[in-house]
Amino acid sequence: MIRHLFAAALALSPSCLAPRAFSADAEPQPPRTATAPPQAAPPNASQPSQQDSDLDRLPPSSPETSADPKPAATKGANQRIYVEDAFILSSERDGLAVPSPQLTAPSWQERLFLDLRKQWNLAEGLNFTLSDRFNFRAEPDVTFPSGENFLNEFREGYLSWEPRDRLYLDVGRINLRSGAALGFNPTDFFKTRAVIEPLSADPSVLREDRLGAFMIQGQYIGQGRTLLIAIAPPLAHTTPIYSNTNLPSINPAFGRTNDHTRLLVKGSANLGSDFSPELLFYREGNRNKVGANLTRRFGQRVIAYAEWAGGNRSNLVEEALRFGRETGTLPDNAPSPIPADPTVHFFNDLSTGASYTTSTKITFNLEYHFHQAGFSASDWRSWFDTGQGQPGSSPTARELWYIRAYALDQQEPIAKNSVFLRADWIDAFIPHFELTGFINTDMHDGSSLFQIAADYYLSNAWTVGAQVSADVGGRRSDFGSLPQSTAILFKVARYF
Repeated sequence: MIRHLFAAALALSPSCLAPRAFSADAEPQPPRTATAPPQAAPPNASQPSQQDSDLDRLPPSSPETSADPKPAATKGANQRIYVEDAFILSSERDGLAVPSPQLTAPSWQERLFLDLRKQWNLAEGLNFTLSDRFNFRAEPDVTFPSGENFLNEFREGYLSWEPRDRLYLDVGRINLRSGAALGFNPTDFFKTRAVIEPLSADPSVLREDRLGAFMIQGQYIGQGRTLLIAIAPPLAHTTPIYSNTNLPSINPAFGRTNDHTRLLVKGSANLGSDFSPELLFYREGNRNKVGANLTRRFGQRVIAYAEWAGGNRSNLVEEALRFGRETGTLPDNAPSPIPADPTVHFFNDLSTGASYTTSTKITFNLEYHFHQAGFSASDWRSWFDTGQGQPGSSPTARELWYIRAYALDQQEPIAKNSVFLRADWIDAFIPHFELTGFINTDMHDGSSLFQIAADYYLSNAWTVGAQVSADVGGRRSDFGSLPQSTAILFKVARYF
């Protein structure tokens, strides 16, 4: 559902928006066996340096599986190869409150993937990991044949070395993740601009299926304590926000992930009673952020968690317009279409919630999200009042939609306050059938994005599935004002 939610900004410039995508799952679940669900290890499970220590604290989906089960490997925990075909039907919304620069969104899309995640052991203590996806796509607004029909997403490629016990060094493109929550991760600093052609609206899926940044990373894992230091150098100039009709066919896209020097330092310590707080320091360019992750188990079925980050920045409107001017998408003197405070302040982001796992293998995650730089009630009124009656091709309408496109590209909420509920049910009703769904609600206007996916594991090699997504709400609401209203997907996947 993500792919066309902000399609209205496409006409702003040839490179103004990476539109939302839709698929049953960016990382399709493997076929289940007749026994209990497999405990598939996450990528690089054999290399603690590449394990996400934050993911280890995520609420489990069931006593047997993780919150976001990873596909089983065929020749070890670090390998997964599959082919997936997905066909998508979508419908657009009539009578937009703010006209869209693009009159229509594609009514259908065909996607065919060849996905590879594999690790090779080169020598004692030395490994190479590769994560790559070859993507063929067809839709009404993409000319066939053309370079836009074929995309290669180079997600990860890095060397891992263990020079001594508990010390790990890595160099290459790495998808470095942080955070204890599922719906919004304030401390996941490397998420910005990392999603090219998103294949699910589920944030926990987007977190796994994205571009890594080229970096040098060192990690120490001791008894009850960890320390990680990662440095990502600048390799390319900042690129504008791409549209779905001008995505680079074969390009590492370092202009997205390595356009500034970035430094992350994070460490955790076990303070006893299943309590291991994590502290983070992040620097990008000349801006610093700090953050913290806290988790605590209550019994066997409940895990509570909180994630916070803060730093100096401008609000969302000012940040978006500045980025548009700097990348040439907006004129240098483009005024703000709505009132914006250019002053830099200390802004906070917070995600707090809990998970509960039932005896029937259903896991619920309920979270509250606070994004202080997001839209306030007055921002929403100004956005709708300014855009009402404007032609979709007008500079004002384009700038209004560009602000929302920027938020999507940065993977940050546009809403200041929201509630997120996710559920995952293993062996729903019958064995080998899984249901996963979530709803994300803007607390300002009650509008919501929801998605539900169903996967049936026919055998150890085949999976079929379907998914429905929808944006619901009034015409002058967050999700109710988006061009695309619903989407339905059908898929089949073959594992090797």
